Amino acid sequence: MAHQHQKKANWLTHRGMVNICSFCSPDEISPLSFREAFTEYAHDNPIISEKESLIRAASSPDANVTLAITTDGNIIGLAILEYPRADERWVRVGKRVMAEVSVIEVSRPWRSTGIARELLHLLLDHPLKPDRIFYMVGYSWTWDLEGAGIPPVCYRDMMIRLFTPHGFKTYQTNEPNIMLRPENLFMARIGENISESVRKRFKMIRFNIDD
Repeated sequence: MAHQHQKKANWLTHRGMVNICSFCSPDEISPLSFREAFTEYAHDNPIISEKESLIRAASSPDANVTLAITTDGNIIGLAILEYPRADERWVRVGKRVMAEVSVIEVSRPWRSTGIARELLHLLLDHPLKPDRIFYMVGYSWTWDLEGAGIPPVCYRDMMIRLFTPHGFKTYQTNEPNIMLRPENLFMARIGENISESVRKRFKMIRFNIDD
């Protein structure tokens, strides 16, 4: 049975029609083909390379796994919104307050077709959006710079342009992995129902300071 908040969009590209579907369930993901589209290129370093990872994410509370699927059942794009791991500092902002866009990825042959924008649009169309702080972390070592043909700073700017229309802003943080490289990126969108006290706590936790 489809998720009650699931939405679908047909996206026409020069390579053919793609169906983009949000809130994909484990049962919907299982019969799809995945691995080949993201492991074909030697220098591509996808965050998600196993279909089982998608199934696990789709089984998590309040998660949204949004997929771009060809007419013959191949996953060629994916995005995941999920709660951070228990060992990450962001859980200290509050129980299930922060949710991460942990991955947004499109297979090389299907890039520059608008799929990433549509994936993100359906991913963030979440019923809990007003009550959550959505965030993303961009690590340059996970970016397919060779496939994009641009340097890290330009890729960073591209990510900012992708997320900004959805209310995301760049924020400073002393999170060690983000600080490893200057082009790394932290962005967040604060829901309109987030209280002032939680906003303050979010600011403090960005610098690993507890109240």
